Amino acid sequence: MKDCNQCGKCCIKYGDGALSATADEIALWEIFNPEIYAYVKDDEIWFDPDTKEQLTRCPFLGVEPKSKASDSIKYTCSIYLNRPEDCRHYPSSINEMVIDECEMIESIDLINIKKSQATLDRLMKGSRHLNYS
Repeated sequence: MKDCNQCGKCCIKYGDGALSATADEIALWEIFNPEIYAYVKDDEIWFDPDTKEQLTRCPFLGVEPKSKASDSIKYTCSIYLNRPEDCRHYPSSINEMVIDECEMIESIDLINIKKSQATLDRLMKGSRHLNYS
């Protein structure tokens, strides 16, 4: 399995309202991160603060400037340390990575899915709760 190359596929695919935030996250944003909370409407995320319309893309997803024209596009998250739990848990499974065309997955990872899932679980250990299953 490769390291994340910041291709942004996960953020682009799920950043249009397919994610949720916990009530605790929303409460903390309201108090400590009003710039994030501004994009919450009725306990759902990402809504335009002015029009209250659902956004088609996470408002905190940015594009890293390229060093050379030939460089691949790399995405950044401006709220990485305060991102929703849904984001912290991605990717959760090898199957999810395949479906989403995640660029971390390699063909060798598909030979033994159980072993690859164990590798992914180890890689994601710091992003998941101890009782995550």
